[in-house]
Amino acid sequence: MTSPRQVLPGTTYLVTRRCSQRQFLLRPSKATTEVVGYLLAVGAERFHIELHAFCVMSNHLHLVVTDPEARLPAFFQFFDSMVARSMNARLGRWEHFWAPPSYSAVALQGPSDVIDKVAYLLANPVSAGLVRRGRMWPGLWSAPLQMGAEPIEFKRPTPFFREQGATALPERASLSLVLPPGFDSPQPFRRAVIDALEVREETAALALAQQRRGFLGVPGVLAQRPFASPPRPEPRRGLNPRLACKDTWRRIQALGHLLQFLHDYRRALRAWRSGASTVLFPAGTYLMRVSHRAPCAAPS
Repeated sequence: MTSPRQVLPGTTYLVTRRCSQRQFLLRPSKATTEVVGYLLAVGAERFHIELHAFCVMSNHLHLVVTDPEARLPAFFQFFDSMVARSMNARLGRWEHFWAPPSYSAVALQGPSDVIDKVAYLLANPVSAGLVRRGRMWPGLWSAPLQMGAEPIEFKRPTPFFREQGATALPERASLSLVLPPGFDSPQPFRRAVIDALEVREETAALALAQQRRGFLGVPGVLAQRPFASPPRPEPRRGLNPRLACKDTWRRIQALGHLLQFLHDYRRALRAWRSGASTVLFPAGTYLMRVSHRAPCAAPS
């Protein structure tokens, strides 16, 4: 049994979701842009998720989001299901689209951590040795200057999505990049992200040069086959962090809060299983609250 997620309102996350067997099921294409962009827009509006940055790589995607109402699991339940079903239909496949077990959500503790992870996300195509600059990526990639700018409009893709009925989705959806908490205006945030992104891109390019490797380039990316996967093996048994914080003491405090949540949750779950249905679960409990209507403490 995996450890429970703590889902608190107002938390900002770096979210990662990977394709099954590292296959290039999300490789840049018209279909990927239409489906993923549209469902991001619909899901963000439906579940009140604030999107700050995104990058859809060939076999995984990254988002930086804020979750004002603690509904991130519901958002991903919708998004994962709809992307998997629609992309599988387009690719003529039936297997699991996403790699188990679920998405990774790393809670970002402060504005500097948000800037660092947005730059990390946007530098992904460069770090992977695919294109020289993140802005050259031919897939879905949020330019820093889109922050606070006009929304990106997506039309409902055809023919998979229903036009009528209880499961019908809107004909059009708008995807807005909003300012993360802790920033007063878009300009300082954009500038900080651009500067941090440039450092990451230069560092990645230098590392590739030292390995005597070049960039695949846009034509090579567009030529990827959807059922192929990277030739290099993926590192295994690495860290799976729950939070990110550059400030040492703030990180220690956040880890302490997380450990206390896990302790209180497990104690409440043992009591619940023994028949104490009125036991109070800690703030941030999601599954027991949503699925079993278990009482939970209010967020402090």
